[in-house]
Amino acid sequence: MSGDHYFSDNPESTLRQSAITLTLRGHNVELSTASGTFSPGSLDTGTSQLLKWAPTPPEGGRFVDLGCGWGALTVALGLESPSASVWGIDVNERALATTAENAATLKLSNVHTCRPEDYPDDAPIDLLWSNPPIRVGKEALHEMLKLWLARLAPAGEAWLVVAKKLGGDTLQAWLNAGHAGDFTAERTETSKGYRILRVRRS
Repeated sequence: MSGDHYFSDNPESTLRQSAITLTLRGHNVELSTASGTFSPGSLDTGTSQLLKWAPTPPEGGRFVDLGCGWGALTVALGLESPSASVWGIDVNERALATTAENAATLKLSNVHTCRPEDYPDDAPIDLLWSNPPIRVGKEALHEMLKLWLARLAPAGEAWLVVAKKLGGDTLQAWLNAGHAGDFTAERTETSKGYRILRVRRS
């Protein structure tokens, strides 16, 4: 039995790909999903809620989908803002390969994928979207958010979706207490058990 998690670097399970048809922010697309990644075979509820409630992104800038999985948020950002540089970030090599494949299929030349350590340090982020990997554990999650929120441009924003039952309110309080830096986390929506959080510099 495989001990794979969606945050495994190199899933050992047999690769099984499936095609799904989605409407991402008004764009009808067919994407591939892969076993050994987050929510293989379907769009998870949290990601669907972030897609529903996050505002229209700017026309350009540098955008990051942190924990991109098979690429639903990355693709949505690439489609909505073709002039932006969109980065899908994940530790899971299979997730990165599937996201890159989906972007190539849709001819999204503005989409890039890489592991967290390969993201350029001198590239401030204008917009970050994330359905963060809560199940990596609180300590790892907090360290991840400290690192990536610090990379926001002065006017940059992060939009996070976290299930209430998995600590959405606790995470908002942690952010507002300054543990990740001088940021303010505002709950903009509650939908289907998920909190949508907007994070900006205070």
